[in-house]
This record gives sequence, C-alpha cells and structure tokens, in this order.
Amino acid sequence: MGQKVNPIAFRTGVMETWRSRWYAPKNEFANFLVEDFQIRKFVKKHPTQNYKAAGIDKIEIERTREEVKVTLFVARPGIIIGKKGQEVERLQNEIQNLVKRKINLKIEEISRPDLQAQLVAEKVAEQLMRRSSFRRTMKRASEETMDAGAKGIKIQLAGRLGGAEMARREKQISGSIPLSTLRAKISYGKTEALTPQGHIGVQVWINQGNYGDEDNGVDAKAGQASKGPKRSYKR
Repeated sequence: MGQKVNPIAFRTGVMETWRSRWYAPKNEFANFLVEDFQIRKFVKKHPTQNYKAAGIDKIEIERTREEVKVTLFVARPGIIIGKKGQEVERLQNEIQNLVKRKINLKIEEISRPDLQAQLVAEKVAEQLMRRSSFRRTMKRASEETMDAGAKGIKIQLAGRLGGAEMARREKQISGSIPLSTLRAKISYGKTEALTPQGHIGVQVWINQGNYGDEDNGVDAKAGQASKGPKRSYKR
C-alpha cells in the first residue's frame, strides 16, 4: 500500500497539515480550488521570470475573509525578493490581478535544501537534461542527501534511460524508507526531465526522521538525534 500512495497525502490530516487551508460553501468550493491551482502554476511556471531557479519546495495557501495568504518555501529567497523587495511586490501584484483578490505574499527560507525531496528531484531532472549519466546522478544525489543528515533516500527514474530503445525503471535506495509508518517524516517529490529521447519521470523519497524528534534530520554532523547530557553518579 505504501508504494501506491503519495506519502504526503497518506499523512495529511494525521501528521501533516493541509497545503491549502480554507473553508468554502459548496457553490464556491470549485472556484477556490481552481484559484489555488492557478496560483501554484503561475508561480512555478512564470511567463517572464524563472522563479523555479529559486528552488520552490512547496506553496501553502490560507484564505480569510479579507485576503489570501500565500507562503512560498524556497531555498534561495533572494531571487524572488529582489533588490529592496521589488520582485516580491511585483509578483504579489501579478497574483492579485490573476485571481482578483487581495494577496498577502510571504517568503520562507529553507535551511537545508538537500533534505527536501522536491528540490532533490528537480536537481536530478536538471542533470538528466544536461545529458549526465543517470546512475552517476542518482548516486551523487543520494550521497549529498545522506551527508546532509537524512535517515534514508530512495530515487526512482522511469523512461528511456540513457537513450535506450525501451523504457524501464531504475531505482537506488540508501538508508531506511519506512513508507507505511505514519510517524516517519517522509518528504516526497516528483518531476519530469525533458530529454531529446523523451520524458523521464523522477521520484524521490527522503526519510527525515520521526515527527517530534528534536532535529528532524537537521543534525548533519551526527546524522542522528542529539544525545542529552550524561547523568553523573556519586559513589
């Protein structure tokens, strides 16, 4: 079951919160849903600016009566913010014109991009489009993520790998990936690499530890939860 279910959807409402947080009556629900899709698509596939280079991991949307709060979680916020915040203001105005609602745009920086599966998947896809060896690319991405403090990573590629005539799947696993354990904090991301031979699907699972851990995979030096002070005993 864990291999067929999106790990984020599997944990939403149990361990994870929703990416879109709002309530709407039945006659307005579809319109709000389409607006959320349009906002995410507009930011990631902007017609003039390459905001994808900023490393957008996820976009959270929260609605109130007065405004729509959009939060971007990015690895390089300077690309979106620009000089003196000019770029972020322009993007906010463009989203307002798109959905015809008041937008409150916020930027959150990701401290460790190598632990976010979506960013790792996009990095792998970018290397594949540059015609790098898929096995070398998978191995390098796995090593960088494990060095960053992850408990495990799984990378799966599907398509005409290496320009082969027949499409196939290749995967590489390092560490542990407990997909059916709800308390395991699994980051999941997917994208496509547009190569001359065809599209190659890229899927990445990263085990960041368990929910409630102090480090959640942030302690890169030790690669495990930090230990408390040793108890001293008197003789």
